[in-house]
Amino acid sequence: MGIEFLMLMKSEMLLTAIIFFLLFLKIWDGVKSNAALLNITNVLLFVNLIAGLFGNTPGELFSGMYHTNNTLFLEKTVLNLGTFIISLQAFDWLKDHQHLLEFYILLLCTLLGMDFMISSGNFLMFYLGLELSTIPLAAMCNYDLNKIKSSESAVKMILSSAFASCILLFGISMLYGTTGALDFKEMAPLLLGSSKLQMMAFIFTFTGFAFKLSAVPFHLWTADVYEGAPAPVTAYLSVISKASIVFIFITSLFQLFHNYDSMWYHMLTLTILLTITVGNLFAIRQDNIKRFLAFSSIAQVGYILLGISSGNPMGESSAIFFLIVYTFSNLGAFGVVSLVSAKTGKENISDYKGFYKNNKFASWVMAICLFSLAGIPPTAGFFGKMFLVTAGAAKGNYWLISIAAMNMVISLFYYLKVVKAIFIDENEQPIEKLAGSNSMKLALAICFAGAVTLGFASGLFEYITTITK
Repeated sequence: MGIEFLMLMKSEMLLTAIIFFLLFLKIWDGVKSNAALLNITNVLLFVNLIAGLFGNTPGELFSGMYHTNNTLFLEKTVLNLGTFIISLQAFDWLKDHQHLLEFYILLLCTLLGMDFMISSGNFLMFYLGLELSTIPLAAMCNYDLNKIKSSESAVKMILSSAFASCILLFGISMLYGTTGALDFKEMAPLLLGSSKLQMMAFIFTFTGFAFKLSAVPFHLWTADVYEGAPAPVTAYLSVISKASIVFIFITSLFQLFHNYDSMWYHMLTLTILLTITVGNLFAIRQDNIKRFLAFSSIAQVGYILLGISSGNPMGESSAIFFLIVYTFSNLGAFGVVSLVSAKTGKENISDYKGFYKNNKFASWVMAICLFSLAGIPPTAGFFGKMFLVTAGAAKGNYWLISIAAMNMVISLFYYLKVVKAIFIDENEQPIEKLAGSNSMKLALAICFAGAVTLGFASGLFEYITTITK
């Protein structure tokens, strides 16, 4: 039982060990160099990433409260990969920070909560994992202690998260009241699709997830939180946090609420239209690049929901594949933003005019990643969105697909606006050459390679399709 327990919960146990090791380093206070601490932490996160690729054993523990399979192993690997890249990107920002270890302890606690959340087979474990992944994020948003916007970001984050969690918990309590069960397997057959109270419970649950995903009209907190938080934290919120919610959202819709498929399809249709359109229109108006990427990420959520709306394994496969592509593309863009913010403090799109003159590699990384987010071929984002749209077309709702396609054209305008500022617009005082750390250069190279090559890696999509059947 001991060996089985360790193998099934390998990811969670390893993260817990790393957290305790970092706590020991903090108490011991024997390593004085921040650069050395950052290198140690990056090595540990890389070990955690590699360990997640081998020796995975499907199964369940605690009477089904915790379960895992090949799909969940892949989802955890995506989260581990994104966290490792963000850690590399945070080197320039954290190397002079006095609370370095505390940041990583909070970061890994959120990752641990996400792992428990997506492996949950019971609403109790799901909710505990959700709160463990959410509460430390508010403290991370406030990590620029000398900036008022960072404190405002943390307050808005904790208040919006608390509100969303209350709505979600109320929906869960109604589900428990009508079924007498909290276990997903026990509850699913009891959700018959005819009870009015269960329908209301589903609406509350759906709304709670929509808040966490920043889907319109539950998105109003997103841009303010993203703008005030440090760039690496914004990247974590935009990619890792959203990906974890998408993973558990797919599980809840496909397995728990499958009897309500007609109802949630119509709810998703309206949410998709609002999310894609509002996200695109508001992104056009932004000058602050973090707010710009915030509304961009809102629009991307709409496309992910479009794939999920199919309600079939193709939708799940396309959503997971797109999230892998999105991880490289969005983190590449945020990596450049993080580098510029750490070195110069500049965060407006207008500040990037003439950026290519002195920072050619970073400019190309930003351009390719934005092309991928826009879905321009032959970048990986083109293939990711193609799979999502193909999956979404399974219901024959072609007017929805047409509107989504038109929004892709709209998105070209604001993504190319940034590329134009970087490569074409002139600036009398462009940003000087930025000497980023080797960690930052490695992170940008990984994101660049992923955004360029992942679309041609057909074996990856085929593998995802195989494990989600």
